[in-house]
Amino acid sequence: MTRYVLTGPDGLPYRSAVPGALGGHRRGRLYGRLDCPAALRAIARGGYVRERVFFADVATAVAAGYRPCARCLPQRYRQWKATPTERNAMTHPDAPAAAPASPLVPPEDLAALDGVPGPAPHTGTELAALLRLLGDARPRVSAVALGHSRDAASRAAAEAFAAAWQASGGTVAAVVDWPERAASWLRAAQRLTAPAPDAWVVAAAPAGWAQLARRLRRSTQWDPARTYGFARLGDARVVAAAGAETLQGLRGATPDGRTWHVDRGWVTAAAPGEGGAR
Repeated sequence: MTRYVLTGPDGLPYRSAVPGALGGHRRGRLYGRLDCPAALRAIARGGYVRERVFFADVATAVAAGYRPCARCLPQRYRQWKATPTERNAMTHPDAPAAAPASPLVPPEDLAALDGVPGPAPHTGTELAALLRLLGDARPRVSAVALGHSRDAASRAAAEAFAAAWQASGGTVAAVVDWPERAASWLRAAQRLTAPAPDAWVVAAAPAGWAQLARRLRRSTQWDPARTYGFARLGDARVVAAAGAETLQGLRGATPDGRTWHVDRGWVTAAAPGEGGAR
């Protein structure tokens, strides 16, 4: 008698008489051990479960387009960060190693952001919409990590959010800033994810955010689907530079109180009250 639902190499569910050997997160597109500390911690907070999937083995998870977890499968994760040739070595361990691929945005893609306006002063309506998105999120968001670039508008937006969030009873687990240009972005990425918050909130200039997001996605347990941004980050050119997969699920607010959402490389906007957080 079949009792379990696993995910196959085509990404579709199927019934199985035996349980899966690995767990995964559908939205984050990652897989790991069933006893992964990061996954168990997220489940204990009430999250993760709705996006939970299971695989029979590593080869199936890789074929379905999932990456290894950095926390519980560090060696496989390091292989995943390498070139496509090295990704094949995940299923063929004797394959020769390849040089690591850079997580940074290629210069030609970064140049496309030259025409994207920098951060503008946030509006009260924008801040209210962002707070509403977080308030509607399920599982409930309590602790957030707040990140911002060092321009005046981003700093002011971050400070305004922190004050409003704490006034509503929420907790700011960390506040991390970064320059618009950095050597690797690794330190900022690690500081932003170290508290393992319920969600992240970002106010930033486009180029620096695209670079940091790439580093976050490649080197940490950051989840873009649990990240909320101010208006300037909801620009399709920012998504294109960072990579559609990098920012999949990111959402935020516009100056007039609408919300925006990144889905498969597209940025869609909704009127107030529509398209809430998921």
